[in-house]
Amino acid sequence: MPGTRIGFGYDAHRFGGDGPVVLCGIPIDDATGVLATSDGDVACHALIDALLGAAAMGDIGSHFPSDDPRWEGARSIDMLRDVVTQVINRGYDVLNVDITIVVETVRVAPHVDAMRDQLAAACRLPKASISVKATTTDGLGWIGTGEGLAANAVAAIQR
Repeated sequence: MPGTRIGFGYDAHRFGGDGPVVLCGIPIDDATGVLATSDGDVACHALIDALLGAAAMGDIGSHFPSDDPRWEGARSIDMLRDVVTQVINRGYDVLNVDITIVVETVRVAPHVDAMRDQLAAACRLPKASISVKATTTDGLGWIGTGEGLAANAVAAIQR
């Protein structure tokens, strides 16, 4: 079926354990890591779900179950590369992606350029088709109190 399809993804992780925090495949030195089966890269996880959703291919948990020991400590950017390949093999082209990272305690802005480079390579897109930005909750809720972080992602694909 021709046409553009849009997918949305969301992921969140609680802070804990050893750092660094990994976002869009980039390690960011931080005193606290995240609690997760893989490296806990919420941005990649959200984007994986957005791509899978756009292609109606399930969700991250059906492709990378957290109870499967193969994914213990896995690099999420590699998981993203795998999903992009699956989406392309289904006959879709990835058009663009947009990610918003929601975190109070990690400075994202200094790393955005490197994040866009990593995502562009993983998604087989020009850097101009990748958007990464960050926001806070202005101290509200569990993210605002520094308990964790989250990310939202939107992806467009086309046959």
